[in-house]
Amino acid sequence: MRKTAITAAALLSLVPLIATGEVDRVYKWVDEEGQVHYGDSIPPEYSDLPKQVLNDFGVTVDHLDGRKTEEQLAAERKAAALKLQKELQIQADRALLATYLSVDEIVMHRDRRVELFQAQSRVTELYLRNLERRLTKLKRDASRYRPYSTDPEAPLIDPDLVADITDTQDTIARHQRNLLKFQEDERVMVTRFQGDINRFKSLKGL
Repeated sequence: MRKTAITAAALLSLVPLIATGEVDRVYKWVDEEGQVHYGDSIPPEYSDLPKQVLNDFGVTVDHLDGRKTEEQLAAERKAAALKLQKELQIQADRALLATYLSVDEIVMHRDRRVELFQAQSRVTELYLRNLERRLTKLKRDASRYRPYSTDPEAPLIDPDLVADITDTQDTIARHQRNLLKFQEDERVMVTRFQGDINRFKSLKGL
């Protein structure tokens, strides 16, 4: 197959070759100086430029993008993100309308979830109070031994008592973190439900 890159003056001699099968297609592109070119292939120095594909009548049948600028790529990424966000919102709206028939149903579901989080918090708070009482007793016991006692004649503390104090402190810290997480999860959940309520009202025109 012949490889050519020509200007508009030779277009008439190239286009008929498509009909005979001597060339697969004809491309049209404009270089950086504004010169129009035609060819049955794209020279490497023009590969980044946008092109048009012509049929055997010289009519444009397709467009090939050139190398895109960073601004164009950023704009495409932004457009794709917005499109995805819109599609996800449509899916979420459909699920919301399919799940609830009224605002009261959403509120009822929210309140049930709140009760679960609050129950977890109450159980954790009760456990923490018991642990803190245990820790107070352990520290009181430890105060009779060195190095906690001010009595220079006091015996050295039993390593098992030290381990018990450490384990109890670690358990308290872990459950305090759990309690904070339950409380934060409850706040997030309530906020999400409020968003669902507002969206449901908007979709229903309430």
